[in-house]
Amino acid sequence: MKFFKPLLTAALCATALAAWADVNVGVTISATGPAASLGIPEKNTISLMPKTIGGQKINYIVLDDASDTTAAVNNTRKLIAENKVDVILGSTTTPASLAMIDVASEAQTPMISVAASARIIEPMDAKKKWVFKTPQNDIMMSLAIAEHMAANGVKTVAFIGFSDAYGEGWSQEFAKAADLKKIKIVANERYARTDTSVTGQALKIMAAKPDAVLVAGSGTPAALPQKTLKERGYTGKMYQTHGVANADFLRVGGKDVEGTFLPAGPVLVADQLPASNPVKKSALAYVAAYEAAYGKGSVSTFGGHAWDAGLLMSSAVPVALKKAQPGTPEFRAALRDALEQTKDVAGAHGVFNMTATDHLGLDQRARVMVKIENGAWKYQP
Repeated sequence: MKFFKPLLTAALCATALAAWADVNVGVTISATGPAASLGIPEKNTISLMPKTIGGQKINYIVLDDASDTTAAVNNTRKLIAENKVDVILGSTTTPASLAMIDVASEAQTPMISVAASARIIEPMDAKKKWVFKTPQNDIMMSLAIAEHMAANGVKTVAFIGFSDAYGEGWSQEFAKAADLKKIKIVANERYARTDTSVTGQALKIMAAKPDAVLVAGSGTPAALPQKTLKERGYTGKMYQTHGVANADFLRVGGKDVEGTFLPAGPVLVADQLPASNPVKKSALAYVAAYEAAYGKGSVSTFGGHAWDAGLLMSSAVPVALKKAQPGTPEFRAALRDALEQTKDVAGAHGVFNMTATDHLGLDQRARVMVKIENGAWKYQP
């Protein structure tokens, strides 16, 4: 018995350590680079997330991928291999998030993206079953734009978007929405996030004489086509995607983006929503938390996507803890399963109800139309 006593003691200690293992959350976001105006509020929001969930300590390991796809992949590998994370949050952009999927799925580590494209979670397959996301899908926002255009007499539209997965995804989804509303796309142009001139594209759009122009970009680089068109004398209606819903876009765009319409998550205009809106209370909760830390008027929709990722974790971690301990393959699998079974989680952008085939789980409650008026966001009932 004396021989076994040290072994029993060691085993009991190991069990105790395992029982109190922390949940490690790996985060890679674009705090610098072209997508920094999106990534900074996301990074800020991480500091507001819960430090314990279900009685378990939560550690956040935050890395900057500088808006670079390769860096996002390397960060993901590092977080999984060296930090032994239980879940990955990120990245900020669609191209980076798409590139991270192989790494996360190979390690069987759940990933919650804060980038927009539906391609991140569709079509569902063995790899994407490990991936979830919080921003609204392109088709949801495309339909909101097309419906608004049709209601306001737009018959023809020109499209200009990023020359990457974000722009391509929007081109495809908006084409479907425009077709449904009998709106003709008369020009389709592309530009890089880092471009400093889109004069050639703007001239082609002007020549097509569209009733409206949709810019499918995100962050401050989305202001470039609109400013160029304004300089060239374009006077038609201007639309942007939900990828520009932050104060930096308003600052960079200035008077050139006045009158712009865009779909956005309810959090952008939470205080303007009617009391009957089902997202108002949960959206205002995020606004209050963020502005208490970073100042009045500092909130953006992008930070809201990160906040919602935290709410999904808060819902799923306690469920996973009943099945396995953090730091194990069993816990990661249980966490994935729990995320997929998320029901009625009210967030900054909408109410999440996940299924095995829908790893977003948002419905039409997750969108509103907004207009830029006097350098501010104005809710459009």
